[in-house]
Amino acid sequence: MTDDVKIFEREGWAELVLNQPETRNAITGPLGEQLAAAIQTADADPATHLLMLRGADGAFCSGLNLKEFNRDPPPDWLAGFQSIWRRTHAALYECSKPIVVALEKYAINGGAALALAADLLIVGDDSYLQVGEVRQGMAAPYNLAWLNLRHSENVIAQLTLTGKRFTGSELHRLGIAYAAPATADTVRVAESLCEELAGYPTDALVTIKRMMRGYHDVPADDWFDIATRNAPKRSGGPKRVS
Repeated sequence: MTDDVKIFEREGWAELVLNQPETRNAITGPLGEQLAAAIQTADADPATHLLMLRGADGAFCSGLNLKEFNRDPPPDWLAGFQSIWRRTHAALYECSKPIVVALEKYAINGGAALALAADLLIVGDDSYLQVGEVRQGMAAPYNLAWLNLRHSENVIAQLTLTGKRFTGSELHRLGIAYAAPATADTVRVAESLCEELAGYPTDALVTIKRMMRGYHDVPADDWFDIATRNAPKRSGGPKRVS
């Protein structure tokens, strides 16, 4: 089986790499399944204090692999893709450890949703993130779910209603990116951050992340139902972070 996602154990942290460089790490069912498994594996490892996610060969993720989605005959995983993709985002949501994303070149549509799942997002200054589904007459449910978890309605509107590309420098100005170094330095800066955080006292990161999320206690499926099925907010459910 192809390693669509690779996992490397570092000193106190795990590096997860989307590994389909020939398609700029475009999303398929196998990639989604392997990413969910890699996140769960790293989260369960007591020696791992945080995770870093990046794309192979200098690009983060170009969105769905439309060639595979339109293949004839269709791939075996296609009929179950919505469930696969839900499990991927559930694994990100349920991860008890901080997630750092190193975004080089671009993160588009479904790839943008993976980037926005980061607790700390490092974006190259002239790299970009694009939530472009509106230009195709579509909603952007997982992008909206992650944005609603952390950002104001004003920021969400700018990203999702315009469908425009936002560079790392712009994302940093909006408070979406933690840092926007020169694109060539993106991975190095993200690695340096992971090395620093991994040296903090045991369990401190997990405790703080749990407290960060303490303002709501909503299972992953309920949270994503709000965005993907237009479900009403439940009593005591998530509150928007302004």
